[in-house]
Amino acid sequence: MEEKESKIIEAAIGIFMRFGIKSVNMADVATQLGISKKTLYKYVSDKADLVKRAMEYHCDLEDKQLKEIAEKNLNAIDESFEGMRMVMNMVKDIHPSVLFDIQKYHPEIKKSMEEDRHKIIYDHLTANMEKGMKEGVYRDDIHPDIVASLYVNNVEAIFHKLTFVETEYSFATLYRELFRLHIRGIASAKGIEYLVEKMKQESNAKQ
Repeated sequence: MEEKESKIIEAAIGIFMRFGIKSVNMADVATQLGISKKTLYKYVSDKADLVKRAMEYHCDLEDKQLKEIAEKNLNAIDESFEGMRMVMNMVKDIHPSVLFDIQKYHPEIKKSMEEDRHKIIYDHLTANMEKGMKEGVYRDDIHPDIVASLYVNNVEAIFHKLTFVETEYSFATLYRELFRLHIRGIASAKGIEYLVEKMKQESNAKQ
């Protein structure tokens, strides 16, 4: 993918996340990008193609950032927190209608995106849990494959709830609670001790 094309796809993600998908047409995208529709159509065939490629780019970016976090050689709990913050940052400004729009108007794209996202999350979680078990900060009796599958299903449940059920809670709030349950559920006594101290330090830093 050439640089111009990459920038267009990346910028389109931001546009869809801010304004939703259905309410944005190709003329709106071109205007937001500061290019002509003719230039836009040099790189994508239509809106569905743009949505598909934007979602693929989004998943690739998530995978890349999680791998970069893993390469920092943090302990497993710190690595988990970095991953949580990354996800929260990626979705903090998401428009409420995005999930509904992609489900209703682009179901095939949603299915493909879910499969990609599930694999990314599953692979990251299993690697993190295996690391944490070796470090002694996670329990030695957990089954990473089972826990990762349960976590993936719970993330999907959050997306389903936000898509179809009216709720006062944002994705960030629901995801944060899921993360807290996950990390406390798999932490060993040593991990809980570290976790409590970490939360205390972060709370003090915010004051």
